[in-house]
Amino acid sequence: MIYLDTHVVVWLYTGLTEKFSEPVRRLINDDEVCISPMVRLELQYLHEIQRVTDDEHRIVSDLANRIGLHVCTEPFDRIVTRALAYSWTRDPFDRLIVAHAALQDSILVSKDRTILTNYAHARWQ
Repeated sequence: MIYLDTHVVVWLYTGLTEKFSEPVRRLINDDEVCISPMVRLELQYLHEIQRVTDDEHRIVSDLANRIGLHVCTEPFDRIVTRALAYSWTRDPFDRLIVAHAALQDSILVSKDRTILTNYAHARWQ
């Protein structure tokens, strides 16, 4: 099982797969693909500030149909408890998205340099 960061979800949805390295493409094609519910919230936020054109429901539903994407249902309190340890970022979305992947000891596909530096299972290349 792998988790996707928000920008990866947007690029998949919009067909910008050329942004992904071959190893990342393999991960997405070969593994069960999940997102944290925080990705849904961040997608909606980006829609509200007009950085993405479609709302989170349309994006997540489309990717669920196309690649089997699903939203993980780990209890929120467990995620927050794990996120409390991540003082390396002040971004609440990043803290919770990483914590969600970490609870499963899973890979998180992200291009975010801070995440790549601080979360051992983050992958971009």
